[in-house]
Formats: sequence, C-alpha cells, structure tokens
Amino acid sequence: MDLTQMRNRVRTDLHDEDSQTYRWTDAELDRHIDHALREFSIAQPREQTVVLSTTAGSRDLSISSLTDLVQVEATEFPKDKYPPIYVQFSIWESTLTMLVDQAPGAAEEVKVFYGKLHTLDATTSTIPPQMEDLVAAGSAGYAAVEWSSFATNRVNVGGSDTWRQYLTWGQQRLAYFHQRLVKLSRKGSLRARRLYTPARGKPSQTQVTGP
Repeated sequence: MDLTQMRNRVRTDLHDEDSQTYRWTDAELDRHIDHALREFSIAQPREQTVVLSTTAGSRDLSISSLTDLVQVEATEFPKDKYPPIYVQFSIWESTLTMLVDQAPGAAEEVKVFYGKLHTLDATTSTIPPQMEDLVAAGSAGYAAVEWSSFATNRVNVGGSDTWRQYLTWGQQRLAYFHQRLVKLSRKGSLRARRLYTPARGKPSQTQVTGP
C-alpha cells in the first residue's frame, strides 16, 4: 500500500469518494493519515538494528544517526556472543551510555535494537498489511472529528445535524483506534520483557533505561 491507496481507503470509510464534491482535500487527509501513523508508530514502532562503534575509554555512544527514533529496546555488547549479552543502558538526549563496569579499552562494536517511525509515501509503506485498516480507521476518525468542528453552526447540504453525526462517528472510530493501540503497546512491552531484563521496574520520565 502507498499513500494514494491509503488516502482512497480513508475516503471510502468517510463516504467521500465523489471527486467533484470532496469534503476533504488530499492535503487534509494526508495530515490526518500522518497523525494516525505517528500514533501507531509509538505503539508498534518499526523494528530496526544498527551496529555502532565505541570510543576507547568511553561508555557513551551517539545515537544521533538513528532517524525517526521512537525508543531503544536493547543494547548487545560485546556483539555476536552466544547466548547474546544484553547490557543495561541509559539515554540522555542523543547519547546512549552503557552501564557496564569497565569502559571499552578500544573501539568495539555494539548492536543496538530500536524502534523507529513507520513510513508511508507515494511509493512505499512499512505498515504491516494486517495493520493498514487500523491506521485508516484512526485517520478517518481524526478527519471526521475535525470536519465536525469546522461544520458546527454552518449550513450543510446534509442537514443541520450533519456535524453531530460526523462527530459521533469520528469519536467511535478514534475510540476503537486507541483501544487497539493500547493492546499493541502492551504486547510490545511483554515481548521486550521476555527477551531483555529491564534495568529498573518503572521507566523514568526523563531517562530511558534498558536491559
């Protein structure tokens, strides 16, 4: 699926398929799709790995190169051992600090497991196929709620109560969307806890702590 296909799916959900009388412009729907996609990415980010190199005598790694970063899940150091060795870490701004007793004595490789934002553009998508309808539902919900706010106290060809119908429908779609995101987020948390032992029980609001 690409952005045009997602937009068409959202229009279908909104019953906005007559190009001569569109309620939403393409740009408006693209904004709502991006909103829903970002929320989906927070709940279920795109899983990635990257190998970074340490500096001799330092436990710090720059993660500024990790574009669209959502969260770091785990840090494997030393790399490619069996079983894998996951070390605790902390993050402040764009620096990941490995909480190891001894700093690397030379440049060594560290494998970082992280989640990033999903992408959806004119040619590609990283949204899992089974989740496309969910993103479309969230996008349509945001579009409907926004339009209902705009249409309040305006004359509508569908009747004076049209805005309320869109509001109710949009709120229902968003409730479904957010309920599913909560479940997806919990599933991700359980998966992470099975694979990696957290450094602390409850995450800090200012510091990200990993295994």
